[in-house]
Amino acid sequence: MISLKYRGVSCFVQAASNTLCKSSLQNVYRDFHRNFSKVGFIGCGNMGNPMVQNLMKKGHKVSVFDVKKEAVSDLQKAGATGCSSVTEVVEGADVVLTMLPANQHVLDTYTKKGGILESVKKGAYLIDSSTVDPSVSQTLAPLAREKGATYLDGPVSGGTIGAEAGTLTFMIGGEEDAMKKVEPLLLCMGSRVVYCGKHGMGLVAKIANNMLLGISMLGVSEAMNLGIKLGMDPKTLMGILNTSTGRCWSSEMYNPVPGLLPNVPSSKGYKGGFGVALIAKDLGIAQNVAIQSGVPIPMGAQAHQMYRIMDLKDLGDKDLAVAYQYLKSEKSS
Repeated sequence: MISLKYRGVSCFVQAASNTLCKSSLQNVYRDFHRNFSKVGFIGCGNMGNPMVQNLMKKGHKVSVFDVKKEAVSDLQKAGATGCSSVTEVVEGADVVLTMLPANQHVLDTYTKKGGILESVKKGAYLIDSSTVDPSVSQTLAPLAREKGATYLDGPVSGGTIGAEAGTLTFMIGGEEDAMKKVEPLLLCMGSRVVYCGKHGMGLVAKIANNMLLGISMLGVSEAMNLGIKLGMDPKTLMGILNTSTGRCWSSEMYNPVPGLLPNVPSSKGYKGGFGVALIAKDLGIAQNVAIQSGVPIPMGAQAHQMYRIMDLKDLGDKDLAVAYQYLKSEKSS
């Protein structure tokens, strides 16, 4: 078995490595890089930046664009090709990934004059990793098909920590064969790629996950605040929660109390991470699709209102874990 430099390629051939000869594996390696020799990335914020960094670490040449020039400049310094427009990123690209804030940003980036669909080449793959309404994917997929391109919704789970570590989970909606073609590329940024079903289903999985995240972060913030206010040592309380029935990611990996965990937003002034405004947006999407489907989400709806209130109190750019500080400052009525 030969040793391959790029984790995406390694993952792609791992299952076949016991049966393929050395020359066959080398062919897979060559095909992978021939098919994806030019990668474009649009949206280089808290999530997009480390995703691009990981693509480059695995040897990919990446062209980037963001409406914020400093985001492009930061990645240029790291070795990316900075572009001044969407068109410049897309022209000649084999794969274009997008990581954008909301529905309209995605629709405009794809369909407006100078957008992706105006310049995309035939045979290209378009992967949107934004968290948006499933209808966005269902709208854009046939438009991409008309241009000879393949569109997939591919939102991610793992947050900024997972993006930096290259351990994201990609939830894919679209054609399964297409997912298999781009899986080696996605594994350069993540550790898991899951096929969820037809277009929009990756987003359904993501919305359900984010709704649960929003609810659980509020629950952990309430529990930690109550225990600490009653005199419990924060570290001891966290340890108990993390070895008891209240154990969850929001407590164990992303605890909202400052100083308990290193390298998480709560220990960095709640900077970076997953902003309150964004979780409020995602919970709004969950509420909208739930209403349309007649599905009750009472906890999701309550969490949505809580994050909206925090956003209105100028906490929108802080990580969602700032819920702890918000509750800490509130008085019981």
